[in-house]
Amino acid sequence: MSFRRALSLACGVAGGSAVLVCAAVAADKHGYFADGCRLRDALAAVRAAQPPAWPAANGWDYNWDKRDPSSPVNGKRKESVGENGSPDADNSKPKATRHIFLIRHSQYNLKGDGDKERILTALGREQAEYTGQRLAALGLKYDVLIHSSMTRATETASIISKYLPGVELVSCDLLREGAPIEPVPPVTHWKPEAAYHEDGARIEAAFRRYIHRADPKQKEDSYEIIVCHANVIRYFVCRALQFPPEGWLRMGLNNGSITWLTVRPSGRVALRALGDSGFMPPDKLTRT
Repeated sequence: MSFRRALSLACGVAGGSAVLVCAAVAADKHGYFADGCRLRDALAAVRAAQPPAWPAANGWDYNWDKRDPSSPVNGKRKESVGENGSPDADNSKPKATRHIFLIRHSQYNLKGDGDKERILTALGREQAEYTGQRLAALGLKYDVLIHSSMTRATETASIISKYLPGVELVSCDLLREGAPIEPVPPVTHWKPEAAYHEDGARIEAAFRRYIHRADPKQKEDSYEIIVCHANVIRYFVCRALQFPPEGWLRMGLNNGSITWLTVRPSGRVALRALGDSGFMPPDKLTRT
């Protein structure tokens, strides 16, 4: 079989992008392909022109939260014992979906000297009102409202809670703002106040505490609100979706915006909303 005929067949098998190689052979005036290029070289060029394949199914780590009941523990499968004394694997499987609403705090006084003076501005308090109204309008049965212990997050959560009567308020130091991990590509205009290795460990601990699949004992879907900070939310999203966490700084979030994550019993995670602030009038939007 001649080189040209073999390459023509390869073009038909490899797909449309291989036409580039076929055209190069047809237009070859110097005999390069005939003299110095073998069929495998041409096919290598064809493969290089193809788009990258989507990651295989096993590219997703189903045990990302270390709560997969089918994963081995010390070389053995996790099993639970039913009432009749026999192993019952179903008892260890999560059955409910967790809905996690990550709220960025509202606009605050950037000129404040320290956290206690960095209180919400008048506009910031108004933004929190809109966020509270939006969460209430969704008509969901919220289980808890957790917030960072920093002043701006605490104030935002307090205003939101007015629209969610009966929902428990919980403060958490792990959710305080910080630098989760050095961003890639690096930036020169953003310099964290604390070292990455200090804040990063704390924010990762917060992720592990709050972002995971439901406990097997949980019977109904849950709806939890977490009021915290842009850096924390962006890092959580990257980690939960198994995206490179170093890309956290490439996302922008408006003040008072809503990011909605769902964690299925299987461990699958979906991002239903990222930084939603469409419920606010355009003149009320800020990103300070």
